[in-house]
Amino acid sequence: IKILSHTSYTPILGDSAKATRDILHVAGKVVNGKILDIFICHFPSRNEGIKKSRPYRIRCAELLRHKTDSLFRIRKDANIVIMGDFNDYPYDISIKETLGARGISDDLSADGLYNMFYERAVRDKNSAGSYKYRGKWGYIDQFIVSGNLLSGSRLYIKNKEAHVFSADFLMEKDNPKYGGTKPFRTYSGYRYLGGISDHLPIYMDLVIKEY
Repeated sequence: IKILSHTSYTPILGDSAKATRDILHVAGKVVNGKILDIFICHFPSRNEGIKKSRPYRIRCAELLRHKTDSLFRIRKDANIVIMGDFNDYPYDISIKETLGARGISDDLSADGLYNMFYERAVRDKNSAGSYKYRGKWGYIDQFIVSGNLLSGSRLYIKNKEAHVFSADFLMEKDNPKYGGTKPFRTYSGYRYLGGISDHLPIYMDLVIKEY
């Protein structure tokens, strides 16, 4: 990919003392000449409680939706990939309603946003995902893409699928209270554990046809 531009957008959370991570937007040209717009996000955590922190994630989603709407207006066939740790699930307000990311089983629209994990998040609630909290799994790490990447012929997501990578070396035994395994994290507070991450990686295959 040839990078054409990169911009950081700062969400305003409504509290001058409250800050969060920027949203990174990178635009690039792939080998067949198509433009790919990538947004990388890390929405505010739930540490203050779901209800208190929810408005912060909604504000981030509002900013993100504003930027994607602008792209849909200026690019005839916008190819958008939004990725990151959203600290919300695909069916939560910030993702499903504010950002407007739907399941990919819906009718595809070139200017629509589709969550690659929505159906699984609903179907496998608390039993599968990229992150485990108090014994419950969930998909807080997600790919959200524009409809063009699900219906295109020269630039598209293979099989309209995204995946969670859960190799054994990424896991450790969970607390007996919860059972099973969980991602092997690097730190617990300031204590170094030596693991990779408390989140599992997600991935998808982007097919680029030169001709």
